[in-house]
Amino acid sequence: MNHAQDLVGELRRRGVDDVSDSTLTRALYSSDASLYRVVPQAVARPRHADELLAILDVARTLRVPVTMRGAGTSIAGNAVGPGIVVDTLKHLNHVLAIDPETRTARVQPGVVHADLQRAAAPHGLRFGPDPSTHTRCTIGGMIGNNACGSRALGYGRTVDNVAGMRVAFGTGEVATTGPFTDGPGAVGVGLNDLVDGHLGHVRTEFGRFSRQVSGYSLEHLLPERGRRLDRFLVGSEGTLALVLEATVDLVVDEPDRLLVVLGYPSMAEAADAVPALLASAGTRLIACEGLDARIVDLVRAKGNAVPDLPRGAGWLFAEVAGEGADAIAAQLVAAAGALESRVVSDAGESAALWRIREDGAGLAARSLASPAYSGWEDAAVPPEHLGAWLRDFDELLAAHDLDGVPYGHFGDGCVHVRIDFPFEHGGDEDRGRRVFRDFLTACAHKLRDYGGSLSGEHGDGRARSELLPLMYDAESLRLFAAAKAICDPDNLLNPGNIVDPAPLDADLRPVRPRQRVRPGLQFVHDGGAMGNAVHRCTGVGKCVAPKTTGVMCPSYLATRDEKDSTRGRSRVLQEALDGELVGGLADPAVGEALDLCLACKGCASDCPTGVDMATYKAEALHQQYAGRRRPRSHYTLGRLPQWAALTAPVAPLANRMLKVKPFAALARAAGGIDQRRSIPAFAPTTLRKGLDKLDHRGTPDVWIWADSFTDHFLPQSGHAAIRVLEAAGLTVRVISEDACCGLTWVTTGQLDKARSIMERTLATLAPYVASGVPVVGLEPSCLATLRSDAVELTADPRAAQVAGGVLTFAELLTRLDWTPPDLTGVEVVAQPHCHQSAILGWSADEALLKRAGATVTRVAGCCGLAGNFGMEKGHYEVSVAVAETHLLPTVRAHPDAVVLADGMSCRVQLDDLAGVPAMHLAELLASRLDA
Repeated sequence: MNHAQDLVGELRRRGVDDVSDSTLTRALYSSDASLYRVVPQAVARPRHADELLAILDVARTLRVPVTMRGAGTSIAGNAVGPGIVVDTLKHLNHVLAIDPETRTARVQPGVVHADLQRAAAPHGLRFGPDPSTHTRCTIGGMIGNNACGSRALGYGRTVDNVAGMRVAFGTGEVATTGPFTDGPGAVGVGLNDLVDGHLGHVRTEFGRFSRQVSGYSLEHLLPERGRRLDRFLVGSEGTLALVLEATVDLVVDEPDRLLVVLGYPSMAEAADAVPALLASAGTRLIACEGLDARIVDLVRAKGNAVPDLPRGAGWLFAEVAGEGADAIAAQLVAAAGALESRVVSDAGESAALWRIREDGAGLAARSLASPAYSGWEDAAVPPEHLGAWLRDFDELLAAHDLDGVPYGHFGDGCVHVRIDFPFEHGGDEDRGRRVFRDFLTACAHKLRDYGGSLSGEHGDGRARSELLPLMYDAESLRLFAAAKAICDPDNLLNPGNIVDPAPLDADLRPVRPRQRVRPGLQFVHDGGAMGNAVHRCTGVGKCVAPKTTGVMCPSYLATRDEKDSTRGRSRVLQEALDGELVGGLADPAVGEALDLCLACKGCASDCPTGVDMATYKAEALHQQYAGRRRPRSHYTLGRLPQWAALTAPVAPLANRMLKVKPFAALARAAGGIDQRRSIPAFAPTTLRKGLDKLDHRGTPDVWIWADSFTDHFLPQSGHAAIRVLEAAGLTVRVISEDACCGLTWVTTGQLDKARSIMERTLATLAPYVASGVPVVGLEPSCLATLRSDAVELTADPRAAQVAGGVLTFAELLTRLDWTPPDLTGVEVVAQPHCHQSAILGWSADEALLKRAGATVTRVAGCCGLAGNFGMEKGHYEVSVAVAETHLLPTVRAHPDAVVLADGMSCRVQLDDLAGVPAMHLAELLASRLDA
């Protein structure tokens, strides 16, 4: 029996049943949001605090390291480790109690920050610190790193908001820490004695400014600070103790927030203004954030709306709230010395601006000509030195031929940045390592001139622990080592961090080799390489938020399993192209990770770094099944337009036969379809066939593209669109030629056939588009295929021409000088197709409905059917669970609403699971033409 099997077996014998050493699981947890890759022996997901103690006991017995992990959003590399990685997010995620009287909350370590906020909100309270990853980061992770976030300026760091903890030290001692405990145990006594022997040094070297997070915060053990062992452990990165439970302080959630946006010629000049703002607003300033214009430009380039910003190349976002906020905002503007300013009071606009700031890590990674990386992303200086530090930092970048995009918590002197280190995979990796090491070392030397901290909130981790001797003197380092020896004498807790650190350039993920595959897709945004594409994922983990208003990631929302997240799948694909742990794209681990991907494309728009897992899945399936027998559903559902065309002449007969239960069951079994699914009826007459007797002379005002689904299954959508457009005074014609987009071949990875289909369709549609007459598509998934997948499938220049020339129904209507039918009093529940949300956008549809007078409730997320996914055997339960995250609860909450769903998948799902008929936008408008 090998060591890993012995480890897993012993953990299971001790009652830790959710533990795995599979290739898939180890690949999922080999990286966090940092540059580092360390493959664990096993991953444990404890269900109770007692299981955490069992894990620690087994680790001590077998001498196996333990690394605690929350949401895996660590940027410094302190959530990866070589032994047992402990995932607290999966099960230890409960808010145990909220006490409004004492304004405290008692939580398990895996509680997501946003879930704690939701629990506290009914009491008018909130947890003060809020990192940019607040939708998914855990309180345990925040304690580990002493996380701060945008509003730490007003509400304090995590350490300032910890009221007590129950912990287990590396010695095995379990202690309840905090101001009201009975007294210290052996570890606490040892730490107190250590500090008492060095009082003068601790008083002068530690806690010098708010963001001095690097190393161990020994100042909290001083007698005049109450010997707060709990607060000393905050920021120790899991190297001293495991958090079993925590009690945290809550603050009043002040109303009437105002966001003051200030524009400056540069980020350094924005930093120069910070001391004046701090002096002007004092303790009333809740947040003061810096944002580089290049990050905002990237948001605009993706086609996303950005609220109006003052003139400038860099901005400060200053937030105030509560009574007198207007006056404080005016003081800030007066003191700012900005080029221009704007006070934002609208909650929606403020939220949009804060979302850009929160997505900064992901956006900054794609904001330069080449990928930008973390590593030196968290340094902090006293705020009065921030402008000077940024200028020196710019000089350091230039001296090393690097570029970076700064942003961060300027009010606290903390700067985040992503830098284009010249990491090369499979090439001169030594150059990348050398530049990385030289630059970080030079920055640490310069930072010392300002009395700064290597870390301002992310922790030292693998990225900066080696540099601690450049920040602290020898006595401080001896104190760190002594504290580690008292708490964790066997060095089992998160080794390689802070004390006895790993080299900062060891275990770097970006320099690892990537197998080159001959892709079936172009990967036009990633230099033609699948390896570049899958490494877009930096691990920031927006896809593992337990609640979302977007689409990403529906399978994770249903299962809450890392393997079903966009990040998890990216990690497995990265490992597959690495080849050391996962044996290429045909490895079973890849198939398991991709199995529950709905190919919804939600990540293509929702992921800050632009991961497009639907595209990667198509390529992986293409590679996996090249020259091999495919799953049955690939030959049936994956070629559905082909079978629909063959069935069209006998569609009424086929429909009658499918109503015969034994025949329908046989058809489902033969097609790899779940027996609980209905088989959609074929149209008795296709859209094109039903219109072939019309007068086709002359040039129309509009062409309608009869995609395969509208043509063969839902021609009523086409007829309704014609009625609406004719009522608007237009002459309408349907393109008579067959022009399938090949979507079903794409989603099942049959890329060679998909390419040939697409190229024929481009040849058909290009002349219509080139004519200047608008071409309208009615099925969102097919239109999205033209707009996004066409350029991936073929280098034919007509792909871009057609992609930019075919409109949605709502886009065309929005261009017309036309009054829509009155929908006043009509309540609409709308489920935009995932591909529409991600690729086409739904804003034109929503604006049109509201302009017509409808009351609109937009359903977030995915319907759960997603083409062939929800139909296939083995996917039914997850398909239903996805529908239950957003769609079905919304429909049940609005029983009298008109349900709008343009996509065929969404309509089939609604019919199957809710018995609810859904309409296309064209059908709704057509139904009201005579009203």
